[in-house]
Amino acid sequence: MANKVAAVTGASRGIGKGIALALAGHGYDIAFSYCSAQEDAVRLQRRIEQEFGRRCETWRADLRELGAGPAFVEAAADRLGGLDVLVNNAGATRFEGILELTEQGVNDLIDLDLKNYLFCTQAAARIMVRSGTRGCIIQITSSRAERAYPQDGIYGGVKAAVTRASQSAALDLAPYGIRVNCVAPGAIAVRSKEELAELAKHKAVPVDFWDKLGRRIPLERVGVPADVGAAVAFLASPEASYITGTTLRVDGGLILPGMPESGSCGGWGGKKKEAEGHGT
Repeated sequence: MANKVAAVTGASRGIGKGIALALAGHGYDIAFSYCSAQEDAVRLQRRIEQEFGRRCETWRADLRELGAGPAFVEAAADRLGGLDVLVNNAGATRFEGILELTEQGVNDLIDLDLKNYLFCTQAAARIMVRSGTRGCIIQITSSRAERAYPQDGIYGGVKAAVTRASQSAALDLAPYGIRVNCVAPGAIAVRSKEELAELAKHKAVPVDFWDKLGRRIPLERVGVPADVGAAVAFLASPEASYITGTTLRVDGGLILPGMPESGSCGGWGGKKKEAEGHGT
């Protein structure tokens, strides 16, 4: 029986890393892209190979560039002998009010968080159709696609566009047995306490940011990348074979009450912030 193959964009750390580890743990050979965090990428590659005994290929690319995403998807299938699962995860998060929007900022988000998703999906679907693979494509969106906050009009709007586009892609690809779904994380702790401590020195993010935010969430904690990875692994599994065109929210109930996340990150009157995305 041929090995199962999964390609994950932006997986050197954070949510993408959690996804890659979860899929490796479920028996997938892994190909993942990264933009700049080469040392993190090498460590993850070695961990997947040594801990799970799976093949792992890495691909350095700036997925904002036209054609970079499809090139990665095609290389992943070529190097690992096929493609069963694509996870579009690479992205940037930008909080900016309507009065502060810049054309460059908007274009960067659209290029990376929307156009790249669409064309990676197209590339993966074409590979699966040619090979007769009844595969799975999973888009990492955001709970912000569903719930509006101040200063996230372009980010939330782009994620909502991905969700809506994925529903149509699910219809387009259903005749081929290819499923398309979304996973929408809420507050996920993608930085370690050490990283937060370093950022706190520059007053960028409070060192107790995740602890304070966790107390505001109905399940009383923030998520971790493994939570998102588990959701992705489920949607990729045979147990989800009758699920397509839907969104699985992984947010601990964050958006149910409709409260702002905090006063300094997308909350009422929060200052403009730009955060590093989940797909470095």
